[in-house]
Amino acid sequence: MSPDSALQAAFAAQMNRFCAAATIRQLGVAVSGGGDSMALLRLAHSWACQRDMTLHIATVDHGLRAQSAQEAAMVARCAARLGLSHQTLHWRGWDGHGNLQDMARQARKHLLSGWAQQQGLDAVALGHTRDDQAETLLMRLARGSGVEGLAAMPARDIAHGSTWLRPLLDMGRARLRDYLRALSEDWVDDPSNLDTSFDRVKARQALDLLAPLGLDMERLARTAQRMRAATQSLDFLTDTLAAQILRVDHGDFIFDAGALDALPQDTRTRLVARALQAISGNPYRPRLDALTTALRNPSRTTLHGCMLTRTKGQLRITREYNAVARTRAPLGSAWDGRWHLHPPAALPKTAPLLHIAALGPKGADQCRPRDRWRLPYASLLASPAIWQDTTLVAAPLAMPDCGWQAKTRDLWPRTQLS
Repeated sequence: MSPDSALQAAFAAQMNRFCAAATIRQLGVAVSGGGDSMALLRLAHSWACQRDMTLHIATVDHGLRAQSAQEAAMVARCAARLGLSHQTLHWRGWDGHGNLQDMARQARKHLLSGWAQQQGLDAVALGHTRDDQAETLLMRLARGSGVEGLAAMPARDIAHGSTWLRPLLDMGRARLRDYLRALSEDWVDDPSNLDTSFDRVKARQALDLLAPLGLDMERLARTAQRMRAATQSLDFLTDTLAAQILRVDHGDFIFDAGALDALPQDTRTRLVARALQAISGNPYRPRLDALTTALRNPSRTTLHGCMLTRTKGQLRITREYNAVARTRAPLGSAWDGRWHLHPPAALPKTAPLLHIAALGPKGADQCRPRDRWRLPYASLLASPAIWQDTTLVAAPLAMPDCGWQAKTRDLWPRTQLS
């Protein structure tokens, strides 16, 4: 049995498209030990050997099963055979509460992103397949998701400060396992893939029943791709409208309330959801029912780690103080994922003892007079300030003459159509 040369060619073509869009010399590959990711590893290695490309392999060990350490060791052995570096990233954050799969997924992304930045990687490849696309579509249909929720995963996106590539999205799980068998390569089947208490397993089983109706894996994945194209068009429209009815005020988003109310409901909620995501740093949109309820509030409400304040003529969205009350960052790093503080020309001798934290009520009480404040009181509470232990040193948005400057990254990057 020889390896699937057509599969290798399709993989190479997709990776070459990624490289045409951005320079990639140091590529990370996330490998769990399952069939999809092991196929990704072998395909990436075959492709990289023909290019000036260095691969780095990482496995996230969630520590949730006794076998997880052995599976990480199996990936490490495979990487060593191929002459590749490997690192196991450990997560021990599960306390038995909340949505395990979602928490594990978020932890995996954060661990991989930290690893990628530490290694200086240009991108990280993930093993999502056409099967994942179809299963996700079914799961979100069951939740009543709209166009955006039904959209396919992007082949390339940027999140958590890293670039993520999904070169297997047009490839089926069964074909990838046939490829591994041809290479006599081992993989591990996670027993949770048979646990019907998980929605994804239920969706996987439902696909077998739906296939005779024409709702097979390929057709569902193609539908998800069409939803992705529709979402991109809607995002482009959202960007155009945002340029007309939205302004940024020192990190706050302010909508022209009359213009916002005149828009169709879906467009209105899409605009506000994007604003909430930008300010909170949360990659996920808020639940539609929660967002709709918040927009009906005539004065003030909180959602998604933000505060929405409605006054005559405008809707102001700011960071909620309680969401950042305990957030600390050293000088020179981003605070709350979006703020960068620039010191005066001469740093004080106490600079090594300083840190960035929210101004809060105690800090705001020390900033007088109020007519110099650049933001309303509720917004200032969640603004960045310089502290030495519990002593306020500077608050750029409440003390304009303190010598420090507070600047945000581009909070509303325009959608790139593909």
